[in-house]
Amino acid sequence: MHNFNKLALVTALLSPALAKAEDAKSDQNTIIVTANRNDAPLSRVGQSVTVISATDIRTEQSSAVVDLLRRVPGVTVTSNGGLGTTAAVNIRGANSDQTVALIDGVKLNDPSSPSSGFNFGNLLTGNISRIEVVRGSQSVLWGSQAIGGVVNIITREPTEKLTINAQAEYGWRNTGQVVGNISGKFGPMSVSVGAGYLRSDSYSAYNETRGATERDGYKNYGGHAKFQIALSDAISIDLRGHYSNGKVDVDGFAPPSFAFGDTNETAKTEELVGYTGLNIAFFNGRFRNRFAYAYTGTKRESLDLSGMAAFKTFDGKGENQRFEYQGIVDIADVYGLTFGAETEKSSFRTSSFGGPIARAEARLSSFYAQLSASPVSGVTLTAGARYDDSKTFGGNTTFAANGIYTPNNGLTTIRASYGEGFKVPSLFQLFSDFGNTTLKPESSRGWDASITQKLVNGAIEVGATWFRRDSNNQIVFISCVAPLTGICVNRPFGTYDNALRTFAQGLEFGLMLKPVETLSVQASYSWIQSENRATGLKLARRPRQSANVSIDNIWAFGLETGATITHVGDSFDDAANRRPLEGYVLVDIRATYPITKRVSIYGRIENLFDERYETTFQYGTARRAAYVGVRLNF
Repeated sequence: MHNFNKLALVTALLSPALAKAEDAKSDQNTIIVTANRNDAPLSRVGQSVTVISATDIRTEQSSAVVDLLRRVPGVTVTSNGGLGTTAAVNIRGANSDQTVALIDGVKLNDPSSPSSGFNFGNLLTGNISRIEVVRGSQSVLWGSQAIGGVVNIITREPTEKLTINAQAEYGWRNTGQVVGNISGKFGPMSVSVGAGYLRSDSYSAYNETRGATERDGYKNYGGHAKFQIALSDAISIDLRGHYSNGKVDVDGFAPPSFAFGDTNETAKTEELVGYTGLNIAFFNGRFRNRFAYAYTGTKRESLDLSGMAAFKTFDGKGENQRFEYQGIVDIADVYGLTFGAETEKSSFRTSSFGGPIARAEARLSSFYAQLSASPVSGVTLTAGARYDDSKTFGGNTTFAANGIYTPNNGLTTIRASYGEGFKVPSLFQLFSDFGNTTLKPESSRGWDASITQKLVNGAIEVGATWFRRDSNNQIVFISCVAPLTGICVNRPFGTYDNALRTFAQGLEFGLMLKPVETLSVQASYSWIQSENRATGLKLARRPRQSANVSIDNIWAFGLETGATITHVGDSFDDAANRRPLEGYVLVDIRATYPITKRVSIYGRIENLFDERYETTFQYGTARRAAYVGVRLNF
């Protein structure tokens, strides 16, 4: 069915006649945490930010975080199969390992992976209350890897009153999920604790349309906990924890042909995140201090189950330990200073096919400061700098600045930002059998400018953003052939080098309609040109165009219905631009009905028109699927 016919059909089914709104809810008071590492209203944030709220998560019904992220302007997602397989998030054409992933403000990168990136494949939405996506280079505040942007996953917060949330759903290919959370305040302690379990027969990681005959199932269980202890009006302690344990069947390159296809292999991933923080405020809260220790540990294991006994083909562990200090000073009503220091120790241990164990560790120390000023009404200006020091590659300094201006109390908003980013070489790129200890950090310089306009008392909001980023010293794998000279000496199978320069530029458009209180329409379109500056070839798996439309309506008798239409354009699977990936259109529909004030049922159909597509060459994607569930809130 033609793309426009699909859109027309869904719109006709779900949308009543549009009418003029008397009033529309403003988003200027939305509080953003990630952009400034401090609570700030959106009206004082100069960067490009998208917030996926708790309402959005509940409405969309998606089980995987990546399904929500693919609807954010400038963001594309690729995966190597179904739930639990490797999933990469690219922001504005940057590499997936140039995206900083956070959970409750703690960095999630995995030092045991070749590029020290983060696999989004195990992140489920169960007890997540909010996602903030900041686009553009953000290394001044968030350090290494923040070249493309930052994704901050925020779990359910403690509540004043005892609150219980529970959810269960079942659907396509024996997929079931249960999630629960309890929160409340008990004397000086505020608590939020939750857990979840998901299992699915799923589908083959090797694309079933290419002849796959088996399903690659997935299981995941995990939980989170937050404790906030108020010792006094000025002193408090934060304790946070997150745990995830996933097991997924994968496909690979089995002998004797070593062609990609069905295999009897399993990958396990265990992730543990911990945070302990002491908060002290002085001068009636105008000088706020945070002393913290954060830990991230990732264990990965791959097993070949085709023999008489399981054979471990990979075993790895990556750890980050970070000590942090951050201070925030309200110098005056119109000036604010954020500054801090961090020291991070990263380490990894890996072994493949029972071979020797590789180990390495490195330390990175950092200092940063950012000053914000609102000299006149409607104007906020921010500028900052960061210095990072490493024994491996020396020092690195980054700068950033941004501003926001609204001449009419938020009806028109103009934003502009400049940001520098960097990414330190991973431990694997430095110290493995393929390593090169002379590597330099990857670096970037980028800017964006945007304008947002509200019309008809806020019932219509339109916006456009233009951006550009130039990246240098990007690290790529170099194949080595005899005679071995230069960086290939003692590296017969290859090594890493700072050999790539890229650029990305593009436009992001957004539209929000709220014609009546019960109906909302959100649409976005992104055009992104991302290329190798030396060859002019397109970067792999970076579609030039993507678009998304979501329509949701609440009917008079309580039923909520909605649909999301996602279009992703053509791209190439490889850097040589020889393997094309065709574009695709996905249509999802959903409904929710409240049985009582505390109980509701819901259901959705994903990929309504059974589109067949690939985000990675030869890897499978989900066919049409239906799910039903129930939510309880007490």
